Amino acid sequence: MNTYIVLLRGINVGGHKKVPMAELRELLTKTGFESVKTYIQSGNVIFQSSELNNATIEQKVKGAIASQFGFEVPVMARTRDELEVIFNACPFSEVKKENSYFIILSTIPEPELVDEVMQIEYDNEEFIIINDGLYLYASVGYGNSKFNMNMFEKKLNVKATSRNFKTMVKLLSLSEN
Repeated sequence: MNTYIVLLRGINVGGHKKVPMAELRELLTKTGFESVKTYIQSGNVIFQSSELNNATIEQKVKGAIASQFGFEVPVMARTRDELEVIFNACPFSEVKKENSYFIILSTIPEPELVDEVMQIEYDNEEFIIINDGLYLYASVGYGNSKFNMNMFEKKLNVKATSRNFKTMVKLLSLSEN
């Protein structure tokens, strides 16, 4: 059995795409996943599965949500080990890391697209792309940042979802065997 951490994007935000966590846990258990847990309302799910492919996990979760709730949401699945690699690869100092956002990318972007995006500069913000992780530190805070994930998704030709340091730490903790 593999431990997966599944990140849903854009649910329970501003009253849109409401997905009650108790219903989500029940749905995913009925879908065949085991030991299903959720963390906060923003779409963080941890479970066990014998599936060996992130894309299969993503499609099963996406399909179950669409069938049950009537809308699609972007879904990203990573094994616990994969998420831990993304977390540990954060290049910022410990102080900055604790105030950073971890943007998980659906795939590793093409190098020439990364090179192009790395030319973008915003005052009081730093970002670095390493494999399928984009690390953002904004001294003004994420809410006041000029960083625009939709723009980065388009320029890198990927889907993405972000989590802050505390959420990443909690997800890794909750997914320990």
